[in-house]
Amino acid sequence: MRRTPFVIAAASLALLLPGSAHADGVPVRAAGDRAPADGAHAALAGKAPAAPVLSRAGGRYERPVSLTLRAERGTTIRYTLDGTTPTRDSRLYVPGRPLRITKDTNVSAVAFRGGRAGAPVHAGYLIRTAEKPLARLVVMSDVHIGDHKNNDKKYESFFDTLASVFPEPDAILSNGDMINDNGDGRGGDHRIVSEIFRANLQRKGMDDTQVLLSNGNHDASLADIRAHYPRAWFPDSGGGYYESTVGGVRLFTVNTETYNSDSAQRAWLKKRLAELTAEPAHARTPILVQGHRPAPGTAMDGQQASNPRLTEDLSAFPQVIYFSGHSHLNINDERSVHQRDFTAVNDGSMSYVEMDHGYQAVTETGLADRFEAPTAQALFVEVYRDRTQIARVNMAADKHDIYTDGTWSANWQPPYASAGTLSGPTWTVRLKGDSPQEIKDGFSYTDARRNTTAPRFTDRRPLTLVKGDKGGKARALRIDQARDDQMVHHYRVDVEDRATGAKLLSSKVLAEYYFMPRPNSLDIPLPATKHGTRYVARVRAVDAQGNASREASLTFAG
Repeated sequence: MRRTPFVIAAASLALLLPGSAHADGVPVRAAGDRAPADGAHAALAGKAPAAPVLSRAGGRYERPVSLTLRAERGTTIRYTLDGTTPTRDSRLYVPGRPLRITKDTNVSAVAFRGGRAGAPVHAGYLIRTAEKPLARLVVMSDVHIGDHKNNDKKYESFFDTLASVFPEPDAILSNGDMINDNGDGRGGDHRIVSEIFRANLQRKGMDDTQVLLSNGNHDASLADIRAHYPRAWFPDSGGGYYESTVGGVRLFTVNTETYNSDSAQRAWLKKRLAELTAEPAHARTPILVQGHRPAPGTAMDGQQASNPRLTEDLSAFPQVIYFSGHSHLNINDERSVHQRDFTAVNDGSMSYVEMDHGYQAVTETGLADRFEAPTAQALFVEVYRDRTQIARVNMAADKHDIYTDGTWSANWQPPYASAGTLSGPTWTVRLKGDSPQEIKDGFSYTDARRNTTAPRFTDRRPLTLVKGDKGGKARALRIDQARDDQMVHHYRVDVEDRATGAKLLSSKVLAEYYFMPRPNSLDIPLPATKHGTRYVARVRAVDAQGNASREASLTFAG
């Protein structure tokens, strides 16, 4: 995968940084949040209030969370539970009435003083039961580390987020492209990755956490990987593939750089999977496989998939859950999980994410053919005997353009206001049935069972004309974002001369679903219009499965 440096602009928003575990009963206080004395209210009247205080940090809980919110005196708190930015029209928090969080939820809250809104605060909550899994793993990929300067603080933040969900995971999988070697002799950068990971494992007290690596196309050579990491992190026997046990769960690491042509690797994997699934006690136990490149015809990726023989070889084993990276495709999208003969899951990326190509994005310079965004994500996997739960978590998903002043930029530093928020509901993979076909018949994430619910505009007039960012006569078409039971992927936007039908603008514009919080509206910059000409704008909201909303329209004069 093409590698360019990862950047997120330093957040100016007050941050809820996940601490170790949950800090139960300890208020999480945003920077500068201090209740004013009575005599200070007049001075504060024209000042934006500080971010609210949440009584429980985001993270994983084994019971519902009773969450209280506090803010400065003389302010009101508005909040959302759907990942959108709170406005004055959002739900009003009533002091003394805790929010009861009973399922996976993103909580966002903003304090208002009169017409002034303060900085928002965000937290993601994963709600589980007291049932203990066989294993807890963090799956990440494409970390692309090249130095300490740009990565030390970033990975301190990432490991803080990691520990807020799994204080001591059984394993961390780094699924390829730890560095950014392009045949230019950067294999020694693996030492930097090793130093950063080891420092954070020690800092967070993850003394018994296994680290298991796979080989990616930017990882120089297998010799470089072996030379710069502890042997236990990459225990291959020469071909870059190996078998591990994590908390009683079998994990196979394959080398997707050679898999298609490596008959020995193929024979090894098929033999071991056949042996394991033949045991009655393990016939319905999940088997994990990690490999850097996606397998063709599976999860969301016709852009970067390879190794068709891997898809072929795994097809006899519905117990397999295959994790892959490489493409940087985001994990917000429900197409990032796929089931047919086995389960395939996209890892996302720890450096920057991509969307499928063919869309435009609203950028600092207007609409652009853009499919990258400065978002870092990882999977948090809990394996039980009969199911596997896969949570999607943002390491950093603050809204920024991946170009700054026209230059690719990918090393913005923490704090990240979005750290620890959820990038989608948890996926649950169940293995039900007494035969491979019965297990497949019970799959939920198949093409045949894909979502068919279309997005819908909730505002009566979702389109308005506003002054553009450039000022002067520049104008923009504002779209109040539609709602969907999963997510709105993009908008089909067509603006034409009402009399002649000549196109002023025709685009598919990404809905910015990969940021947290999602913006409530999008301003689509319009080309120059002719004075006295009447135009009509037509917009449809489309989800990741291609389901489209009713058409919204707006007529306006040039």
